[in-house]
Amino acid sequence: MRWFVPFCVALTACTAPATQPSYVEAPATTLPSCQADAKWTEPAPPLHIYGNTWYVGTCGISSILIASPQGHILIDGGVNDAAPLVEANIRGLGFRIADIRYILNSHEHYDHAGAIAQLQRDSGAVVVAREAAARAFERGRGDRSDPQLLSIESFAPIANVHRIGAGETLTLGPVRLTAHATPGHTPGSTTWTWESCEGKQCVHVVYADSLTAISDDVYRYSDETQHPGVAAAFRNSIATVAALPCDILLTPHPDASAMWSRLGNNADTALIDHDACRRYAANASGKLDARLAQERASAKH
Repeated sequence: MRWFVPFCVALTACTAPATQPSYVEAPATTLPSCQADAKWTEPAPPLHIYGNTWYVGTCGISSILIASPQGHILIDGGVNDAAPLVEANIRGLGFRIADIRYILNSHEHYDHAGAIAQLQRDSGAVVVAREAAARAFERGRGDRSDPQLLSIESFAPIANVHRIGAGETLTLGPVRLTAHATPGHTPGSTTWTWESCEGKQCVHVVYADSLTAISDDVYRYSDETQHPGVAAAFRNSIATVAALPCDILLTPHPDASAMWSRLGNNADTALIDHDACRRYAANASGKLDARLAQERASAKH
């Protein structure tokens, strides 16, 4: 039986396994990078981001691997058919699928959670999510609290999801990831932060969840009767991301943070940008304001 690292949150010590899983310092890929507006299932080369952090997703949807000698953490799996692409990238970097200990997620939509059930089966990893996302994972779709419920596909249900609370920290060996509740795009939207180091230089990495106010034709963010407090919570989520220590911004949709201008052989912009999270949040705030104004104007007619 494969040894599992215990589920750990803030202030809880984790004991490393007696036999460490293999860990390979893989060289940076020489394959070409992706282009903006790529399809969600377009294969991408695996890319080294910084320190222990790697890009293993497709050109259109992010999947992030955080490696350690005690095992690895994967964030997001892509659409239903993306598991083989993600796994090929992980193996291509020299890592083992069996050494993935935890699978995390940005939010409970099929384009980011669709492949998680398969990745969980193939790795034996523990899936970790905040409560609202965990409930949707176990059903294979959200409920009416999801703004896009009527316009998105379901996904394969995910079994045995472990809950993590806002502000709690998941620890695996030297890696510590903090879960930040950033609801709005979905109720379970979660932004993850961690520190990644190269030698003595450490940076704050932020995997900021989607902050776009988008919905099906029925949902209204401004409807305080059906969805009380949602707009205010969304604004708080945007403020949360803006206030995070942020040196490297990553996002579930690479285009949302111009990742392909910062990663790969075609990169022409600095990877480290201390203002990236504030700009990302400011853009989201403007779009939320526009959406709420549109809803108010529509209500008058």
